[in-house]
Amino acid sequence: MKFTPRNLLVLLLGAALGVSISLGASVFAQREEARSGLPLDELRTFTDIFGKIKSDYVEPVEDKMLLVNAIRGMLSGLDPHSSYLDAEEFKDLQAGTTGEFGGLGLEVGMEDGFVKVIAPIDDTPASRGGILAGDLIIRLDDTPVQGMPLNEAVKLMRGPAGSSITLTIIRKGEEKPLKITLTRAVIKVKSVKSQTLEPGFGYLRVSQFQSQTGDNLIEAVKKLKQENGGKLKGMVLDLRNNPGGVLNAAVAVSDAFLESGLIVYTEGRIKDSQLKYSATSEDVLKGAPLVVLVNGGSASASEIVAGALQDHKRAVVMGGKTFGKGSVQTILPMTNDTALKLTTARYFTPNGRSIQAEGIVPDIVLADVKLTLTEKSDVEPLKEADLKRHLTNGKPSNGDKPSAAPGADSTRESLISTDYQLYEALNLLKGLTTLQGRN
Repeated sequence: MKFTPRNLLVLLLGAALGVSISLGASVFAQREEARSGLPLDELRTFTDIFGKIKSDYVEPVEDKMLLVNAIRGMLSGLDPHSSYLDAEEFKDLQAGTTGEFGGLGLEVGMEDGFVKVIAPIDDTPASRGGILAGDLIIRLDDTPVQGMPLNEAVKLMRGPAGSSITLTIIRKGEEKPLKITLTRAVIKVKSVKSQTLEPGFGYLRVSQFQSQTGDNLIEAVKKLKQENGGKLKGMVLDLRNNPGGVLNAAVAVSDAFLESGLIVYTEGRIKDSQLKYSATSEDVLKGAPLVVLVNGGSASASEIVAGALQDHKRAVVMGGKTFGKGSVQTILPMTNDTALKLTTARYFTPNGRSIQAEGIVPDIVLADVKLTLTEKSDVEPLKEADLKRHLTNGKPSNGDKPSAAPGADSTRESLISTDYQLYEALNLLKGLTTLQGRN
């Protein structure tokens, strides 16, 4: 059917009223509009503009393109996260939740008409190329992005693996825009990484919340326990620059460290958007101290985990204030393999705190700084034991001195210069473990 301003108005009225009408039923539609208070003047303005574009625009425009653009504009005017997904975008979204997709490895949003980097994903062209959370992208190659719909900017950043794109960015603290050239790749995100920091102290890095993240985290904890004689003294959970992902994955990760209680709840206008998620399983660490690292690139699902563990006093949250994305986007499949990504609710922590535009404030605020080790002095400080005729402590000694755990000193020195926040998290863990052992 070809759309004209008149029959388009009738169809729009019918869709808004939720009734089936024919093109000859305009009088009925207008009566229903008056009764329900629909904005008839605005609908007429829309159809008039539609007609003017069809008749006066410099080139012929297809009805489908005009309507799709109208839908996109209607959604983008609501908030930065609601959008219309065509078949290709819907497919990319589904691939992203399972951990494999093409592009640069960026989680982005819109701010002041520019594309803002929420977080670069670990081990991707973006993170290796030096893109940072908070960067504003103002050009993609030679194309300005100001005013460009976010989905179009994302399309420009995607492309065949091996092809290059130059991003012009504005970064806080830099006087001039920076140009960074990245090579696109097929991105396979491993959402959970683990390592032993020191004997008994584990490290878990969750870079993104995917459908299997909860199970992967449990397996990583088991592996760390095996490496450390079956037990862990403490754990660092690193959620820095984690842009979020699947809600159920955030619930599963929180549940892994909680034995009972509310994890997160959502509130919206419809019944399906009013949900509560509670802990169901045992604590995989058996109550061992837990430190959660966050920063301004920690968003959405990351904030759910940090907020739940903070409210239950199960973990000490360290780092910087989080991004503050506390809204729920529901994917509503439409016809022709398209979908609607619509904001339907807000997240709340167990204590009723809204994450939206507030974020999670760490228990211990820690700046992201880099330290440089000074050279050690060749002269050791003088101690009591070095003085002539010093008194002994009255206990027999075999001359042995306690030694540090193998590799402990080198690990700490490496962390001081490479990741100061993680270094401080490890120190806090060791202090908490000491106090826990005295109770």
